[in-house]
Amino acid sequence: MRQIVFDVSDEAASYEAGDALGVWPRNNDQLVDEWLSVTGLNGQTPVEVGEHGLMSLRSALTERIEIAHISRDLVRFVQERTGDPKLAELLRPENKAALSNWTWGRQSIDLLAQLPVYASAHEWLRVLKRLQPRLYSISSSPKECPGEAHLTVSPVRYNFQGVPRRGVCSTYLADRSPGDRVAVYLQPSSNFRPPSESETPMIMIGPGTGIAPFRGFLQERRALGHTGPNWLFFGEQHAETDYYYRDEIEKMHADGLLTELDLAFSRDQQEKVYVQHLMRKRGAELWSWLQDGAQLYVCGSADPMAKDVDRALCDIAAEHGNLDLDEAKDYVQSLSADKRYHRDVY
Repeated sequence: MRQIVFDVSDEAASYEAGDALGVWPRNNDQLVDEWLSVTGLNGQTPVEVGEHGLMSLRSALTERIEIAHISRDLVRFVQERTGDPKLAELLRPENKAALSNWTWGRQSIDLLAQLPVYASAHEWLRVLKRLQPRLYSISSSPKECPGEAHLTVSPVRYNFQGVPRRGVCSTYLADRSPGDRVAVYLQPSSNFRPPSESETPMIMIGPGTGIAPFRGFLQERRALGHTGPNWLFFGEQHAETDYYYRDEIEKMHADGLLTELDLAFSRDQQEKVYVQHLMRKRGAELWSWLQDGAQLYVCGSADPMAKDVDRALCDIAAEHGNLDLDEAKDYVQSLSADKRYHRDVY
């Protein structure tokens, strides 16, 4: 995990705890080289890129075009050019899940190395999508860190069939040097904010880098002098390497800002333990907090984590609220309707 601090003191826009920062990444030079190699194209070829005008193909591939991700349009383009029967089968409407599974871990260069397609730069630019910004929850409060916006970034690096591959934006950020300029913008989040009332209890469920906004929430409540209790469920694989912000969190717990702290390190014992298991284990207390008007927040992966958390909430409502399954689901939905159950999931 990397903590990346942006100097935003010169920015006209100020942020609030819970907001996100949009980051415009650039494709890695090695990825661009590999893409040019598998397509047989010359990086100096001039190309027109919409409102950005004329530039070299290499500049376009580095700054403007998404060349890592395999889109459905790209699979269709390759299938039409090669006549590959396996791709034709994967493109059938009923095989969406199979296509998603097949593309997982692969990048466009893996597809094109396997099934070479020779097309002009202009044909490629018609099928490839534009490079999009990535949103990261800001992990600081401007009240505690004026002029700074902190991000919590876990660089994605892995091997696909023995070949090193990397996430586009996470490694772009991880590889920056102090003083480098990065194109960013503020993305306000009107419905993901810490409680406005001082006494309101706050329950935060944030495994992995999902902890990011909650660090900002806790800083915010401390700066405002809020008296309401705060409860954090955090999970990752190993306590030794993946306990993000350990010193800060344990200090917050020791000084009482963080009233309750539940940690799930899934690979530190034989049986995997996740945040939803700890929620169930402490279901009676969690239900009591909800009865006291607690605001509940979830940040992290939509599937499966957020779905598992939702299921755990329904089970807790059923068991400790003496509700049948439908009533428990209605209760959890009512938390959302009352703006007490907030999700920032991706």
